[in-house]
Amino acid sequence: MQFYRDGYRPGDPSVLPASPQALARSSELPDRVDVLIVGTGPAGTVLGAQLAAFPDIRTAVVERRGGPLQVGQADGVACRTVEMFQAFGLAEALLHEAYWVNEVRFWGPSANDRSRIERTGWVQDTPEGLSEFPHVIVNQARMQQFLLDHMAKSPSRLEPHYGVEFAGLEIGTGEYPVAVTLRRTDAVGVVEELTMHTKYVVGCDGARSAVRRAIGRELHGDAANHAWGVMDVLATTDFPDWRTKNVVQSAGKGSLLMIPREGGNMVRCYVDLSEVPADDAGRIRGTTVERITEVANDILHPYSIDVRSVAWSSVYEVGQRIADKFDEVPADDTSGRTPRVFIAGDACHTHSAKAGQGMNVSMQDAFNLGWKLAAVLEGRSEEALLHTYSAERQAVAQDLIDFDRFWSAFIAQPTLDPAHPELGGVTAAEMTAEFARQGRYTAGLATTYASSVLTSGTEHQALATGFQVGSRFHSARVIRLADGRPTQLGHAHRADGRWRLFAFADCDGAALRDLAEWLAGSADSPVRRFTPTGGDIDSVIDIHGIYRCGHHDLDISTVPALLLPTTGPLGLQDWEKAWAIDPRADIFTERGIDPAGAIVVVRPDQYVAAVLPLTARAELTEFFAGFLLEPQAPVAR
Repeated sequence: MQFYRDGYRPGDPSVLPASPQALARSSELPDRVDVLIVGTGPAGTVLGAQLAAFPDIRTAVVERRGGPLQVGQADGVACRTVEMFQAFGLAEALLHEAYWVNEVRFWGPSANDRSRIERTGWVQDTPEGLSEFPHVIVNQARMQQFLLDHMAKSPSRLEPHYGVEFAGLEIGTGEYPVAVTLRRTDAVGVVEELTMHTKYVVGCDGARSAVRRAIGRELHGDAANHAWGVMDVLATTDFPDWRTKNVVQSAGKGSLLMIPREGGNMVRCYVDLSEVPADDAGRIRGTTVERITEVANDILHPYSIDVRSVAWSSVYEVGQRIADKFDEVPADDTSGRTPRVFIAGDACHTHSAKAGQGMNVSMQDAFNLGWKLAAVLEGRSEEALLHTYSAERQAVAQDLIDFDRFWSAFIAQPTLDPAHPELGGVTAAEMTAEFARQGRYTAGLATTYASSVLTSGTEHQALATGFQVGSRFHSARVIRLADGRPTQLGHAHRADGRWRLFAFADCDGAALRDLAEWLAGSADSPVRRFTPTGGDIDSVIDIHGIYRCGHHDLDISTVPALLLPTTGPLGLQDWEKAWAIDPRADIFTERGIDPAGAIVVVRPDQYVAAVLPLTARAELTEFFAGFLLEPQAPVAR
């Protein structure tokens, strides 16, 4: 984290100075905004945190509840989500508070007495080397509060308007074409109805999304047919693995998934309540905590839990459903119409909690959309860029639906009874092997975006095999040249809407110097073409150089000026763009980078957009010209 670049100020450096726009705004709900976010769930808070970095973009967030969420349903935080939190500067606080999931242990019927369970195996939760961050557990309410606090500390001083519900919208014409009807409510009912005009609306309002209904979208998919009881408990027990993640399968009494929570004592129990009868009519959702506990103890025999307190509980039926599109534009519309209303998270895809991906994928929806909205609203990209949100994220959601359908059914299988193999089931070895095989997916790292205007082809993939085009940037250790500090290269990313260009070169650096001179000086350079007049040279495309030598083997005074740019209101040098290898973990070797070097272009949401040779010129210009606009000359006054 860099600070004091605009001058020294005392106090917490994470509290950024309020922008003049924020200081001039009233705390009342505005009647005209650029973006209206409906809902403060996982998707809404990520989107708010992203847009809060842009004080020139007027954003409003409304939430029908009277205040922030206190107890959340989701709790599993995938490695990929922690990587995203790092871009907001929040990973350290998250990891400090979280429970770290180190391994998964498996329990099944004893070979000697199938009425009793015994430990049958274990696997490492996240395979080695997938991410610098672990899989962790933190209550959804705390995840959202981290993001709400980040919004409040931003230059925009963005805070939600609570007790305001979405009632409907109409899309018209003009600069603010969407007229949104909102209702301010209190404990008694509706206090007043008002209209807000906005350029864009994003519905992050959950599975029963009113925004989704307003644009005529529906969720399609499988009806629920299997029920699970879930409860966060403080309990005493003789079960020896209470503080590890466990998959417990009994002989005929159901399955149990146990996930320890933050704080050292609380554990979340997912308890198998079996198939839902076709004529159930929702009665299964009335299952009491006492009954859920009773079923859990039946499954755990000969062990038991004595529940002293239940922090939260629910009963849900497993079903997988997805909207046919994540915006209001018809799929067959060829008129050139661009989206004005989007849906994200549970508003456009629902599934079980077994894969631990619901909150994570919802947050990634918003992370995908936020920087695109900012690019359009700040005039850096055409509105057509917004079509890529639904195209990219619907494919990801469908993959999740398919995986969840398989995973929920797999976990719910009975254990194979050797005495009655004709009844079917899964063996302990099969369960253990499948958990290990799915590690990359459950870590949130399986997403790969298809080739598009934002993601190039793979013609040069061999130059950096460890940075797969379309996949998230897989960080590795480097040494900062200026001060010898070891760090993760991926932590150079910030949730600020900028593109990153990482140039990998040998210690001689001749090819990197040539590239830097072209980027800084040529009229064809995307840096020159797309940086606004008077803007910092790294304000649109942030350039970093990584040298294949130790930090003592290279004099920083010899690196190109582009890697030591003077930026910010005081014109200070930026010392955090030139890097050397860490001899303990050479990034060139770990990520398969060609000795001749390579360029790795990374999107604002941390996904690799292109791998090119260091000699690429026309390819770079063509790629960025596909979605960036040349800044307009200032109008004379």
